[in-house]
Amino acid sequence: MLLFLLACTEPPPAAVEPHAFPAPDDYVLAGPGGPITSFDASALDQPCAALTGGPEDAEHHNLVGMYDGWLVLPWAPEDGGGGITLFDFADPCAPVKVGEAYSELMRESHTLAIAEVGDRTILAVDAHHDGDRGGIGFWDLTDPTAPTWLSDLELPGYHYPDAYFRVALSTFWQGDILYVSAGFLGVFTVDVSDVSAPVILSQWTETAFMAGSFHVIGNLALASSAGLTRTMLWDIGDPSDWQLLADWEPVDETGRARPYYFANVSGHYAFFARKTEGGGPIVYDIADPTAPVRVGAGYSPEGDGGYVFRHHDVLFQGESNFGSRYDFSDPTAPTEVARIDMPGDFDTLTPIGNVAVASVDEGGDPGLATQVFPWAAEPDARGPTAELTNPKDGATWVPVSGRIGLSFDEQIEPLSAHAGSLRVWRADGEAVPGRFYGQETLVNFVPDAPLDADTTYVVEVPAGGIADVSGNPTEATLRFSFATGADLAEVPW
Repeated sequence: MLLFLLACTEPPPAAVEPHAFPAPDDYVLAGPGGPITSFDASALDQPCAALTGGPEDAEHHNLVGMYDGWLVLPWAPEDGGGGITLFDFADPCAPVKVGEAYSELMRESHTLAIAEVGDRTILAVDAHHDGDRGGIGFWDLTDPTAPTWLSDLELPGYHYPDAYFRVALSTFWQGDILYVSAGFLGVFTVDVSDVSAPVILSQWTETAFMAGSFHVIGNLALASSAGLTRTMLWDIGDPSDWQLLADWEPVDETGRARPYYFANVSGHYAFFARKTEGGGPIVYDIADPTAPVRVGAGYSPEGDGGYVFRHHDVLFQGESNFGSRYDFSDPTAPTEVARIDMPGDFDTLTPIGNVAVASVDEGGDPGLATQVFPWAAEPDARGPTAELTNPKDGATWVPVSGRIGLSFDEQIEPLSAHAGSLRVWRADGEAVPGRFYGQETLVNFVPDAPLDADTTYVVEVPAGGIADVSGNPTEATLRFSFATGADLAEVPW
């Protein structure tokens, strides 16, 4: 009987040799990347440099970000007339201007959506014309020494001086689509396949919802408010038929719904910078997007939240009158461990390696609207970890129009995501060509063509692949699979 069973047992499937991908580190940045400087303990939480814009700078600053090894600083007031400056930031206490430009159309921007479009590097920002016209605009950053204003697109229903109700507030880039959050106008989807002539495709609105930001992880989107409470998670795998997964209001430690200024996503967490009657971050786990779970919250009685960012086990939040750093090693109890003081409306404290870049959007001291504060003695040496993927491992019935997203526990260098560091192939080993997009902590892969029906796909982020803004790559290999049909094929690794 034993011999019969052995004879009838099929041998395990042979391992499939996938397509030969580039090496994980096969990319070159134009700039030197993030900080590589050490600091004495006495220098921590003290300003060591200021970042300024051009001669037209109204000193209305917001977040900064890294792209292609350069630090990108937008500077523009709410009513337009601003610019963009790029810095060599390897020594954060001695930043060097690389390039700078001004446009009378540029308006205050709350995100930095940058993408490679053909052979050009394009940044999407908010825009404002004279009178009651405005929407979004595009910078060409291909030559970092000479940024140029490329084009703009007016949004129907735009109205200013309502600074939040009916104006563009944030942008998010994924493939040929730019998602534009615009307050009570909802979220516009814009075709940006030709950034010289962008076209509005659709306008999504929801009653009693003021869109502040729109974060996309593969086929999952977090639609968050701008100063209100309502929050939604959507499955946008079918671009023409969004499916609501969750609709809720973040609550504080007393169970009371709290308004928040802006939200952010990192790993499997969504963060909400509470405002009014105190500040501090409220944290939700969105690993199951159909049932977000409140994890914990930090509370600052004197605060009034602006923006919140994560760097591994540390959270950074602008609180209007000061900036706070929170220990996030226990997500159920974020604990304030340090404060940074700076004159002005202090909304933004952005972690860039072992320094934080603090910005105010009004009321700052002349020439000091953005300052650099070291917060850790040694340069960041820990690579990013992807805590959330979409699709999930083992997912079935993923639409053939689907995209692939990863959410990391710190900000990444967007150009470190490429065909060698984010590998996608069919179960038979055939590679899937596509394009890569990175924004803050999120990376998205958009296939060049629709996926095949009833097919299993494999996604791999190899060790030594996607890197953070300081150049530290992923330390462990991540691999998962999903199917576009009912059955997930066994994939021998």
